[in-house]
Amino acid sequence: MNPELFNIGGLSIRWYSVLILLGILIGFFLANKEGKKFDLPKDFIFDLGFYVVIFGIIGARLYYCLFNFETYASNPIEILKIWNGGLAIHGGIIGGLVTLLIYCKIKKVSPLRMCDIVVPSLILAQAIGRWGNFFNMEAHGPATTLLNLQNLHIPKFIINGMQINGIYYHPTFLYESLWCIIGFIVILLIRKYYKYLKSGQLTCVYMMWYSVGRIFIESLRTDSLMLGSFKIAQLISIIMFSIGLIIFIYLCFNKLKKGCYYDSTSLKKE
Repeated sequence: MNPELFNIGGLSIRWYSVLILLGILIGFFLANKEGKKFDLPKDFIFDLGFYVVIFGIIGARLYYCLFNFETYASNPIEILKIWNGGLAIHGGIIGGLVTLLIYCKIKKVSPLRMCDIVVPSLILAQAIGRWGNFFNMEAHGPATTLLNLQNLHIPKFIINGMQINGIYYHPTFLYESLWCIIGFIVILLIRKYYKYLKSGQLTCVYMMWYSVGRIFIESLRTDSLMLGSFKIAQLISIIMFSIGLIIFIYLCFNKLKKGCYYDSTSLKKE
């Protein structure tokens, strides 16, 4: 599997970066389309997305470096060499969320409803971005056999890509990508058909859905960030799920007739 899409005059364009960019662009399109329902200014989603992407990437990098502190402490300049790899999605989520909250506070817009507008884009972008791991031959699971992969009805080209140095591995990138795609569909269905949807609940659904999948998929990963004997992603996912569940239940019983997602005042800060 070649991680490089093409090379121009020594400039390497890698599948990983192209797929992340594709996820971002599709995310922009979906968020902007949903934002139009609330009469958002044309440049609102673009400006928000611009800052969220930048600080999301910074957050993803710093998070990764923090939990590889010994590696980067001796040579801090390596932290800047993002092209060598080393991004963590949970760090990106944290960085992007903080940016969104600050931006919404400045613009006096409801952060809960903005999160709801953004999360379908986020989970779909995650589904697309995971394929970058496939081309990089990383983020895979434990060794397995060709027969086991065939019994899972995994496409042949993925099975071939999961043969690394003569050994077959579980394509955990695929498991997470499929989980995110299903989550994307679930979120859209809830948004369309649940008439009592409160602002903030879609975000809670995302937090719970992604966390459940990540907890189980991370148990298969062989390259996890660790805190002692615990996998960081699993710990963060448990926290995310718990917070999402608590807030979702709270919103269910809090002023049922007020603050629904499609209220005419849905962009006013509450």
